[in-house]
Amino acid sequence: MSKDLITGNLENRIYTIRGQKVMLDSDLAELYQIETKTLKRSVKRNIDRFPADFMFELTKEEAENSRCQNGTLKTRQGYNIKYLPYAFTEQGLAMLSGILNSPVAIKVNIEIMRAFVRMRAIAAIHGEFSVRLAELEKTVKTQGGSIDFILDLIDRELKKKRIGFKPK
Repeated sequence: MSKDLITGNLENRIYTIRGQKVMLDSDLAELYQIETKTLKRSVKRNIDRFPADFMFELTKEEAENSRCQNGTLKTRQGYNIKYLPYAFTEQGLAMLSGILNSPVAIKVNIEIMRAFVRMRAIAAIHGEFSVRLAELEKTVKTQGGSIDFILDLIDRELKKKRIGFKPK
């Protein structure tokens, strides 16, 4: 599996379940190029490495919801959920790298860790932007809400952030 194929799909395979960013066992098995039951068997053999904050089993309702969100829900006979999926947090994914030692698993885990770092960086930028936008809204409301005032504030903020050569 090529690095581009792995990294192109990772952010789409990270879900928020129970307020945590997680990856599901079936997605991981596909990335690691193993069967889901093989992944689950390895985890069960090493269950002491996976406390509740590293991995948890989805409820039937959560599993159905995740299938609907992914667009993979199939209603024909034989497509019901027999085994509830495991959801792995970032720490659980790091622990997986200790029990799955194939070259593919090592490469995939490195890319997964990088994807989680990228997502944290995006969330931090988004959080900072939201705070600054709220401050701007408060300032605009106290100044009468003029569009010229808003543009002036934005211009002042942009001038504060300039780095390097500044033409006169």
